Amino acid sequence: MVLLVFAGAAAEFALNRAVDWLFFTGKLPDDPIGRLFSTAGYSQQIVFADAATASRTLDRIRAVHEAVERERGQKIPDWAHRDVLYMLIDYSERAHELLARPLSTDEQRDLYDVFYRVGTGLRIPDLPRTYVGWRVDRERHLRRDLLCGRGTEALYAQYRNQLGPWRYHLLRWIQAMLVPAHVRGLLRLRSGESLRPLARFYPMLVRAGLRPIIQWLLMPSKYLAAVQGLDHRAQAASVSMWKPEGRRLDRTESRAQGAVRGRARSRRHGARGGGVVEGSRVS
Repeated sequence: MVLLVFAGAAAEFALNRAVDWLFFTGKLPDDPIGRLFSTAGYSQQIVFADAATASRTLDRIRAVHEAVERERGQKIPDWAHRDVLYMLIDYSERAHELLARPLSTDEQRDLYDVFYRVGTGLRIPDLPRTYVGWRVDRERHLRRDLLCGRGTEALYAQYRNQLGPWRYHLLRWIQAMLVPAHVRGLLRLRSGESLRPLARFYPMLVRAGLRPIIQWLLMPSKYLAAVQGLDHRAQAASVSMWKPEGRRLDRTESRAQGAVRGRARSRRHGARGGGVVEGSRVS
């Protein structure tokens, strides 16, 4: 699932009209894949960590953002922070649906609650308080904040250079299956609907013990350790997505995840008692 979230984020990072901030630091154009794994790693260090570790990670992220703002003499737009948070939420849900099944209503609320805490910890303003409200705002951000321009072409050229020809085309096939229709249209991706059934074979391959081989095939050796590290943390904190409908996503008994479950139970009990450059083409 980590690789699917990476694939979706790679598409939206390239389209976001605030991508100039990442070009300003030089990290994104020089090593876009490494930058995406760094973002995913920070997210895991918040979502899957104890409260003290999460707080330290949030402090580091805020310090990095403030240093870049001082150097450039401008403030990163609040909507750009929301865009990054929103894509992590959306592609986490889309990846689960692609590989297993759609999230239940409770699971959607739990997912959003976890990332809402991340957003408030980063002091991102104007976050919707509920999953339903976020879904509306997510669509608004997609329509307003994405365009295909010179930055898109530059990043996709780097993706091709870093991944090589066949991995690059695989990335675009995965994106065609995963990304929202608006993103697919901006990138001129063909519909990936016919490929979606093939994704259901991945859980079978994982259960057969082939996950390391799949990762070795899909990622250049430079990034293999990063992929395995992200995957290990995700497995430790949220094991077994492959549950039948109606079962909750498994989580470790970390403080953060225990709090999420407690909020979900409170909501359910309360309910029972009556009482979240335009026009360019990438190929």
